[in-house]
Amino acid sequence: MDPLVDPQPTDNSTPAESTDPPPRMTRRQILTLISIASVNFSSMICYSILGPFFPNEAVKKGASQTVIGLIFGCYAVCNLIGSLILGKYIVQIGAKFMLVMGLFVSSGCTITFGLLNRVPAGSTFITLCFVVRSIDAVGFAAAMTSSFAMTAKIFPNNVATVLGSLEIFTGLGLILGPPVGGWFYQSFGYEVPFMLLGCFLLIMVPFNIYVLPSIEADPSKDSFFRLLTKVKIVLTCYVIFTLSAGLGFLDATLSLYAMETFGISTGQVGLIMLGLSLPYCLASPLIGYFTDKYPATRSRFMVIGGATTAAGFCLLGPVPFLHIPSQLWLLILMLGVIGLSLGMTAIPTFPEIITCAYEQGYEEGLSTLGMVSGLFGAFWSMGMFYGPVVGGVLTQHLNFKWAAMIQGCLAFLGAILLALCYLCERPQAQR
Repeated sequence: MDPLVDPQPTDNSTPAESTDPPPRMTRRQILTLISIASVNFSSMICYSILGPFFPNEAVKKGASQTVIGLIFGCYAVCNLIGSLILGKYIVQIGAKFMLVMGLFVSSGCTITFGLLNRVPAGSTFITLCFVVRSIDAVGFAAAMTSSFAMTAKIFPNNVATVLGSLEIFTGLGLILGPPVGGWFYQSFGYEVPFMLLGCFLLIMVPFNIYVLPSIEADPSKDSFFRLLTKVKIVLTCYVIFTLSAGLGFLDATLSLYAMETFGISTGQVGLIMLGLSLPYCLASPLIGYFTDKYPATRSRFMVIGGATTAAGFCLLGPVPFLHIPSQLWLLILMLGVIGLSLGMTAIPTFPEIITCAYEQGYEEGLSTLGMVSGLFGAFWSMGMFYGPVVGGVLTQHLNFKWAAMIQGCLAFLGAILLALCYLCERPQAQR
């Protein structure tokens, strides 16, 4: 038995509902938290590092803008498929093994991607980009699916609090990826950023083998399809989709709009994006703690957060029929509002789906948590594909202001449908 961890958890234990103050974290929980935080940070920084320089390198190798978009898009598609399959079979594979192998695969793909500048230009380069990026997406799906499931298993009474705290490291990875990647690229060339991050991921493999506990569990006969027969779960998944679609939309369109409208540089755009990331990172732990302490508030947070996100997107341009002139301060302010509202909406979704699954008769164990984690990852990936692709098309054929309003309408629709769902459920609960 690993000397650093407590006795192995099994699926026979049921988390107890208690109003007593939460006990201090065990050594196993602290080490697990450090491990998963490092996974979130490293995975996100590897995901976001491509933005500043890869498109330019790909153009030199003969890739068109459409092909570059597909290279980015294939990551989301493979992540979606991987999340569903790996979430279903997490017990058979083993959560710890899945996370460690996901890191190992991602590290190898990251290093390999850094060597693609040495292959011949044209179809060879493009094909290898698709292959390596797709395999990397499956590795990323394995690591994130297992990390979500293990977090929910090891912290059963504080899921939102822990996930909210871990989102700090997710946000840091997304914030630091573009500037760090851009700086290393300018200073040392194309290969160095990928080599450094790939080696960092490789170092994380033995660390996680030693630190993470093994979780014994029995496979469940339940399926994703029964999860999606509950209206509240379907609506919550739609909310998850709108969240990632909104982020993907901003990634693809905001920088060009800001530079053309306000005449700012690429570096200044990066600073503007902090207005989105920082409020999300800072608010997520507080929202997670509050929704864990008062679970009944999850629905209100998601509804209010969705409506606020819609307002933020409508005022981002702002939408033309409001006749409000475009102002840089208003853009930054609305990015902050969107970042805060995304935290309000995103953090309660995962524990809410878990609660709905248990209400539907699913067993309280790793198998159910794996399916919920896979479902979350799948809809998040779906939004990350939809946001840049459809958002880019709408921006090209309309303009950024109208496209942002349409994105806001998707979030508002989710808020309205969730509100109606909870209002319909309340009379049934009172009977």
